[in-house]
Amino acid sequence: MTNLYDISPPLGPDTAVFPGDTPLEREVLLDLADGDAVTLSTLRSTCHLGAHADAPSHYDPDGTSIGELPLGPFIGRCRLVRVQVGAGGLVTTQQVSEALASGPEAPPDGHPDAERLLIATGTCPDPTEFRADFAALSPELVDWLAGSGVRLVGIDTPSVDPADSKDLPVHRAVRRHDLNILEGLALDGVPDGLYELIALPLRLTGFDGSPVRAILRSLPAPGDSPG
Repeated sequence: MTNLYDISPPLGPDTAVFPGDTPLEREVLLDLADGDAVTLSTLRSTCHLGAHADAPSHYDPDGTSIGELPLGPFIGRCRLVRVQVGAGGLVTTQQVSEALASGPEAPPDGHPDAERLLIATGTCPDPTEFRADFAALSPELVDWLAGSGVRLVGIDTPSVDPADSKDLPVHRAVRRHDLNILEGLALDGVPDGLYELIALPLRLTGFDGSPVRAILRSLPAPGDSPG
């Protein structure tokens, strides 16, 4: 039996964004309730809304836009781990390695066994409340993940860097290793383990990011038929 986990928070006007960024706004142009032939809406929002992918152009003036990124890293075998990290802390290589070693179907060497790794910190549980003390990643962790063959890293916080970071060392490490980023994931209640990730960004020409509808699909057990 295949289980699907929706790891995208619901999006609405109350969805939290970084202070100063553009919250989601819906303008209704036509409405069936008013006798119009159709309901028609205009959407205005930051492209870094809810579960979203960062484009290299978000943090590198020479980086590609989200519409130019290959889709391969955003779909495929994925490992979800849960780490114990305090508010405002940095997720370390040791924490992730220990989480990998203690999780279900643990890889024998404590290294990622999939090209996509999602990290649940539990430090930003309410998508309608912006908390500046969310946990972030350490640059050394990104170096280690890249050396272990990881192509995409995701987190359940608004950013892989701390909220007050100005030089963005984690984004720079991601760029140095040509990794991909998912931020703002909703990972509460999803068991640790191996999945198939599907989190495709929109083909937005020239944009620096895109919301995604991110899901995890359980991998079939040996002998199970797909479906």
